[in-house]
Amino acid sequence: MRALLVLSVTAIALLTACRSYPVRPDALADGVQLVDLSGAGANDEGFAALRRTFRDANPGYDVRWEPELDELRANEQDLVVFVQGGPTTAVLSRGPGKYEMADPILDVGDVVLLRKAQRLELSRATGALVFALPERLPDGLPSWIRPDWDPAITDTPGGCAEETGAYRRILLTWLEEVGTYVLHTLNCHRVRITDSFTHYHPEDGGFDEFYLVQMAGPEARLITSADAERIVDQENLTAEEAKWLLQSHPLEAGDLVYLPRGVVHRGLGGALVQVITVPGFRPGAEIGVDHHIRALNERLGLVGEDALPFREASAAGAVVK
Repeated sequence: MRALLVLSVTAIALLTACRSYPVRPDALADGVQLVDLSGAGANDEGFAALRRTFRDANPGYDVRWEPELDELRANEQDLVVFVQGGPTTAVLSRGPGKYEMADPILDVGDVVLLRKAQRLELSRATGALVFALPERLPDGLPSWIRPDWDPAITDTPGGCAEETGAYRRILLTWLEEVGTYVLHTLNCHRVRITDSFTHYHPEDGGFDEFYLVQMAGPEARLITSADAERIVDQENLTAEEAKWLLQSHPLEAGDLVYLPRGVVHRGLGGALVQVITVPGFRPGAEIGVDHHIRALNERLGLVGEDALPFREASAAGAVVK
């Protein structure tokens, strides 16, 4: 059973001493946190630590995992619910007997937008990741978004799936010209990642990102680094230091990965992921570093197994979106 990717070497030692589940051997101090939502670890200190880190970095937000959700009410905060199981029939209501919608079928990948005083009831309990927002949901957004069934949503290659014909469906976006449903407090897109470019979102003006893994191939993995500054400004970096710059984390269905602002990351190997950004996917806050990694390999003479991995198609120049 897999569990939390911790924030520091000290934390690794402390958590290993007091819990029964193992730390992945590649769990280095790269700022990434990972919880296996498909196992019992979703309810232990792993998810609690992820939640604390996220709340501290994003005042007014909250996140929780509901492994067997059958009913949910929005009280003081509006909610965005990411369905991680199904199929299940859903009913949305406000007050006793006042049904707004009835009998939609929800499944993995669908998203429910729950406003204050609304109640969601499911015919079959299912897993769901629930975000509480600091602001009210704007008028005009639907109560649920089904990326595979909504005629307003089509494949839009770009970002971490640029290839022609890529499965990349934008559910909630920052810009009206990018997608139908605009929300600035949280964005999300469902995407099949096979070989994305290596990038990070800056701490100043950037956003935190979650990967909610819904399917994964045997080679699916996430490459990460907490050393964006050293990758970019690499003049005094040695070959010995360079080999610790990047870490590789295997991905499996049910994983929730939290990537705070500033963490370098690249997905590859084939994974279907709900990518969630907080506060939202801000234009200009996606900075590519593949050209820096290639330059580092060349400067230090790193070849073969010693070379740091990068995406060749992105290494010709900086990628800033």
